[in-house]
Amino acid sequence: MPDATAKHFDEMEAALDGVFVRVRAELGVGAFGLQVINLPPHFDEPYAEHAHEGTDYEPANHGQEEVYVPLAGRATMVLGDERVVLVPGMAVRVGAAQLRNFLTADEPFQMLAIGGVPGEPYSAPPFTELGAGDRPPGR
Repeated sequence: MPDATAKHFDEMEAALDGVFVRVRAELGVGAFGLQVINLPPHFDEPYAEHAHEGTDYEPANHGQEEVYVPLAGRATMVLGDERVVLVPGMAVRVGAAQLRNFLTADEPFQMLAIGGVPGEPYSAPPFTELGAGDRPPGR
């Protein structure tokens, strides 16, 4: 039997009312963080704004850099005073200390989020585990 796991995103456990899909845990990935983020139209929720250094609510994420890969739709990533339009066919790396937020207009947006702490072994935040509940601690 091959050492592989295949699942459709809509068959995977999700949290935050379907916004956060626990892809890493569903596939059994242990080397890096991997989630799908589904943002509805007109999304401007405050929990989307975050950094992974100093203000992070998950200690396992402290120092984590992330890469975002848009899969469907379009969104605007807010990086302080800068805005980046996210569309399929691109990727964006964001450092741990950089505050980031995501906003959508009239269409839903789906992206893959990949993360890890440079030079450190990966440690999965408890919220990303299967059965962890619908809301992260403190949110």
